[in-house]
Amino acid sequence: MKAKSEYDYLIVGTGLFGAVFAREATDAGKRCLVVDKRPHTGGNVYCEDVDGIHVHKYGAHIFHTDNQEVWDYVNRFVTFNRYTNSPVALYGGKLYNLPFNMNTFYQLWGVKTPAEAKAKIEEQRSVYAHIDEPANLEEQALKLCGRDIYERLVKEYTEKQWGRKAEELPAFIIKRLPFRFTFDNNYFNDPYQGIPVGGYNLLIDKLLEGVEVRLSVNYLEHREELDALADKVLYTGCIDEYFGYCCGRLEYRSLKFEQERLDDTDNYQGNAVVNYCEATVPYTRIIEHKHFEYGMQPFTVITREYPDTFAPGKEPYYPINDEKNRRVYEQYVARASGLKHVLFGGRLGQYTYADMDDTIAAALAMWQKTNA
Repeated sequence: MKAKSEYDYLIVGTGLFGAVFAREATDAGKRCLVVDKRPHTGGNVYCEDVDGIHVHKYGAHIFHTDNQEVWDYVNRFVTFNRYTNSPVALYGGKLYNLPFNMNTFYQLWGVKTPAEAKAKIEEQRSVYAHIDEPANLEEQALKLCGRDIYERLVKEYTEKQWGRKAEELPAFIIKRLPFRFTFDNNYFNDPYQGIPVGGYNLLIDKLLEGVEVRLSVNYLEHREELDALADKVLYTGCIDEYFGYCCGRLEYRSLKFEQERLDDTDNYQGNAVVNYCEATVPYTRIIEHKHFEYGMQPFTVITREYPDTFAPGKEPYYPINDEKNRRVYEQYVARASGLKHVLFGGRLGQYTYADMDDTIAAALAMWQKTNA
């Protein structure tokens, strides 16, 4: 008879997925050990406190959802402010509001009414009406929005992001381009949106309250001894790495961040996020973190975000969900299905790009399914 394990669950990763699962398991009376190879909790939502400015170390994270259950869930732990994501884009020395709305159309063409904007867009789209089946991203975008929006606000920014020319990218990357014919710069349509007051670390701390956490622990280097501690494992790292890349490596795009503290200015760009659409600018956006929480500090902190190729040792951010990678991933899913004591969750474990609300919902669903 097998001796009783020290823990019911070993959870690998302290990001949102792992933290939510740990909270639910702990509240249900389960014994959990959570480990993370980083020296801090929170995964990519981790914030560094720079004299009161909560710096989003791994890129801007703006919580938004239309899921009432998820919104009620996170509000059990933290209070959210009223931050509304309203990025602007810089191209050719001019600023354009995002998403594409009446402000954008006025900035592009001087149109003042929805009827004028719709007519202008249709005029530009009609040039490409002959394209029945777009062969690449460029043809897809031109068919959707016409040349002005594409060339100023889509083409070069997208090429920087993906590291490839638009005519070499698959059309499915841009399935649609939503137009709003109102003067509304709110990027998201979701009814619930904001940033935790005091930063995301407070949310993670609450989720992991009362849970044993060990940081700077590389699970894959100590797998045998860690697995022996628990009945089940929730793994939120890269699924291909778990299996030793036996079916091939999954592909990602990565990011690099260049952080700068500016002691001689209290407001660098007047907005939390400014996109830089021109190819001549190497970064895709600048984030000014204090604007997420309406900071009044006499200095500011900015981060330049650069797209980057992915290689071993770099952080995997965006899965390249083309047909080749999907086939590789399905092979790993088949292998994972044979491991009854191991669960795979999160963006890396499930090779997906998921918003924070979807990640929380998926963690809650996995817990409910596992313990049905």
